Amino acid sequence: MNFAGLAHASEAFAQDGAGGVAGLFNFGNPMFLMVAMLAIFYFLLIRPQQKRQKEHKQMLGNLQKGDTIFTGGGLRGRITGLDENVITMEIADKVRVKVNRSAVGGLVSKGEAAPEKESSKES
Repeated sequence: MNFAGLAHASEAFAQDGAGGVAGLFNFGNPMFLMVAMLAIFYFLLIRPQQKRQKEHKQMLGNLQKGDTIFTGGGLRGRITGLDENVITMEIADKVRVKVNRSAVGGLVSKGEAAPEKESSKES
């Protein structure tokens, strides 16, 4: 097949096809396919990720003393202190570590502030 034959075929196709706005919504139109792919990409990937980021940011803002959290590095512990960017968490009895707020992976359970140890008096 030579280029002259291809040129005639493309001219015939262009004359036969619908033009204007109706041509855009033709399912075989490459522009329609691009728009459809972008819409699918947005709704399946971008939007859910934005939703997760928003929920994570809200969770970080609502952390309180006594909550049990886990970090991206795998540490799991109870919050004993909160600053603007640093969280102090107890990972074992009398073992406390400081982690950046951004290192928190998620909330395991909401807790109440640890009560002070009271001496048990049984009478």
